[in-house]
Amino acid sequence: MTQAKRIKVVLAKPGLDGHDQGAKVVARALMDAGMEVIYTGLRQTPEAVARVSLDEDADVIALSSMAGSHIPFCEKLKTLLEADGLDDKLWVIGGNLPRQDHDRLHALGFRGIFPSSSKLDDIVNFIRTHVQGATP
Repeated sequence: MTQAKRIKVVLAKPGLDGHDQGAKVVARALMDAGMEVIYTGLRQTPEAVARVSLDEDADVIALSSMAGSHIPFCEKLKTLLEADGLDDKLWVIGGNLPRQDHDRLHALGFRGIFPSSSKLDDIVNFIRTHVQGATP
């Protein structure tokens, strides 16, 4: 019997955001749920996130943003992900995300939006539900 592929998540901290405690907590929760997590570390460019996502053949491209520059970062990232053929992957974002930005993030292709108060189980379950053909 063949084992199904584990969900692979690339988790990045965009731009000059130096707050990564929340990202590390989310990464641990995803790993505890059986997912493979590639954490890129702090201060990533859109180009670096797109390159790692492509190189790692990620199922999920996740951002953790606390610095407030998520909209311009996500606009540039969307273009790069589409150019790399990664628009069929699950894009999620969490962190300091004002309610008024949620519609714009959805329009950019981010299907999961998780403000800082989100429960870890909700993030894990959302990813499991929205990644087709993979097990945790």
